[in-house]
Amino acid sequence: MPAVDQASGSQSESALVPDSAPQAAPQAAPDQQQDLLQQRLLRQIQQQIRAADGALSFDQFMELALYAPGLGYYVAGLPKLGPAGDFVTAPEISPLFGQCLAEQCREVLAVLGGGDLLEFGAGSGALAAAILSFLERHQALPGQYFIVEPSPDLQARQRERLQAQVPESWQRVRWLSAWPSDFSGVVLANEVLDAMPVQRFCIDPQGAPLEVFVSEDGTGESLVEQTGPVRSTGLREAVLALQAQGLVLTPGYCSEINLRLPPWVQALAAAMERGLVLIIDYGYPRSEYYHPQRHTGTLIGHYRHQAEANIFAHLGQQDISAHVDFSALADAALAAGFSLAGYTTQANFLIGCGFDQLMMEALADSQNTQQSLSISAGARQLLLPNAMGERFQVMGLSRGLDDHPWRGFGVRDLRARLGVPGASDA
Repeated sequence: MPAVDQASGSQSESALVPDSAPQAAPQAAPDQQQDLLQQRLLRQIQQQIRAADGALSFDQFMELALYAPGLGYYVAGLPKLGPAGDFVTAPEISPLFGQCLAEQCREVLAVLGGGDLLEFGAGSGALAAAILSFLERHQALPGQYFIVEPSPDLQARQRERLQAQVPESWQRVRWLSAWPSDFSGVVLANEVLDAMPVQRFCIDPQGAPLEVFVSEDGTGESLVEQTGPVRSTGLREAVLALQAQGLVLTPGYCSEINLRLPPWVQALAAAMERGLVLIIDYGYPRSEYYHPQRHTGTLIGHYRHQAEANIFAHLGQQDISAHVDFSALADAALAAGFSLAGYTTQANFLIGCGFDQLMMEALADSQNTQQSLSISAGARQLLLPNAMGERFQVMGLSRGLDDHPWRGFGVRDLRARLGVPGASDA
């Protein structure tokens, strides 16, 4: 889920809400407490490995590592965002990010004649605060602002932040424990899909797919990957479909596939009556995602603002994420009945939503040179190609809005890069 490491940047439906509240942490020093949580999580994963005849599918491992009740990374109550955590995201880098999204939300709500907002995985609450503050100033507040958040700890932090920063409008916020019904408005998913558990696969010497499993290392103290015949339903067919397109053919090539994405999109479509979905994340079109040079996949850990190649290190204490295949997302969306409203880079989207003007206003309101420098630094981080500007992509999915030309996709629409029938540039 990380946007940018300070050192250098989905959930499945079942992971939207934890099965239970976090278990009480042992009374111990912070480092000792983390060690105890890590050991408890390791034992739970080992139990699941043994129940799976010694080889646990990678997506099941990833779900436990991130979402195991009381122990997984997102639900154990440890710091995640900001200097004390493991990464920062765009809303923490600059309020201009949230203001641009608020401009897009304002346009959608005006076209709909009203409606609500729904944010998946609201993190620190910075995005919700920026959007509500902006829409309040422009007298364009939604009916309600729904948040779907799997972490009780983050829910509490979001509530505290919103009460402090938007005291007049925070009471419009509702935390959901289930999908909404007949939703009309804007759905926001900023750095959500990268945290959805994925399947891992490799290609054997004959060019056939193998599944990557998680197993014990023999000492009982660590975990390792191992390959074997494909067990997970749909994985073989998904890899063969990629090979039919001339991808993932080289023996030894390894990567990941998000088989939980289509059900998630289907559930979203079933919950939505009219509106626009905005998905912002780091990722690629399919042809780039499975490029021959990207032969180890995109899976990565993040721990204390450092990238961590060993995803079994710091178990339950580091984020684990995989880039988003935006072509697969487009395929799933079209199959679920959405229209593809647009696809572009984060820089193009923010500029289309009035970033330049909003930045000029922020600089004019700044109180001192240091504040102006901070505004400029945040803008560079959001827009520059070697920062977040091109690494992050924005996809718009619409329902019941007759292909309205949204301003965020007006600078440059890159739908043709997706290579998906029905997703060509407008």
